Amino acid sequence: MNRRRTALVLGPSTGGIGTHVASIAKGLAEHGDAVTVVGPEETDERFGFRASGVRFLPVPIAAKPSPGLGLSLASAHRALHGANGRGFDIVHAHGLTAGVTAMAVRPRGAAFVTTWHNQLITSGLKRKVSDAVETGLARGVDVALAASSDLQQHLTEIGARDARLAPVAAPPRRAEGDAVAIRSELGSGPRPVIVSVGRLHEQKDYETLVAAARRWKDVDPRPIVAIAGSGPEHDGLQSLIDSTGADVRLLGHRTDVADLLAAADLAVVTSRWEARQLFAQEVMQAGIPLVATRTGGIPELVGEAALLFEVGDVDALDRAVRGLLDDPEARKARASQSLEQAATWPDEDDTVAALDALYRELSGR
Repeated sequence: MNRRRTALVLGPSTGGIGTHVASIAKGLAEHGDAVTVVGPEETDERFGFRASGVRFLPVPIAAKPSPGLGLSLASAHRALHGANGRGFDIVHAHGLTAGVTAMAVRPRGAAFVTTWHNQLITSGLKRKVSDAVETGLARGVDVALAASSDLQQHLTEIGARDARLAPVAAPPRRAEGDAVAIRSELGSGPRPVIVSVGRLHEQKDYETLVAAARRWKDVDPRPIVAIAGSGPEHDGLQSLIDSTGADVRLLGHRTDVADLLAAADLAVVTSRWEARQLFAQEVMQAGIPLVATRTGGIPELVGEAALLFEVGDVDALDRAVRGLLDDPEARKARASQSLEQAATWPDEDDTVAALDALYRELSGR
């Protein structure tokens, strides 16, 4: 029997989407699919698609519409139709721009799936245009997958014919370095270390974390806040940190998140919205206490295991962190709850098995 030909399409990614696509590409290939990943060259450099044994075709898909759209569509058409004209049985896009690109050039007869990982955070004219594009995509796919329940409801509301919940599993990270070395790098000594990981983007609302950290000058010992990630808000955040005197370190992109967590006393997520954030999963899989915003898919992900606060509420974040820093037994209890909650989540194998079942339903293979 011929192998099922599956194309996974993504746009620019530095974190969650790329990590997820790398995970399912490897898992589907192990299931017997002939997997091709289509996306910007830099995603292969970061996530190692070729190195994992799957085929990778570079296509310059942009994060948003650009003058290079024609080139992107032509390149995507060549990739998805193939030199032999056979194309693919399944085309599964991840994210809005990848979905729109794939929908425009999808091979005839291929089942088309798109996963929504994020909520659109725009306003004004940009929001109106984005809403129209998103609605067209939701109504044009065979199945619209959502990483969280609120996204699934949103897809149904904008007219998706078949919107399904598809939780994204975080690949387990194992510490390979020395937590003592990380603490030494930060110069923490006996001081508590608070870690957050994510793209330096307005969605992550790191301004709220800096505002809270400014208040912790009177905490003894004063905590160090370490943020791992890169992005367009770097310079603005650094200026804010410098002007407030908050002890917040911008570490840049890191590949040793597991080591950072091993060195952490607790972790914080201040995002304005998240679906099923991979970092929050990694925190709880590592048995680290988590303080996070009550938004999007976070409450259904963490259950009662994490301390939640409202988006932008500096006072609530301040109280939650102080409470944990002042009470070692509370931190220990939250760490145990984190591990217990993480054990209830579907893992990578479950995610791949669910996709395999969906692809069989759509393609018969």
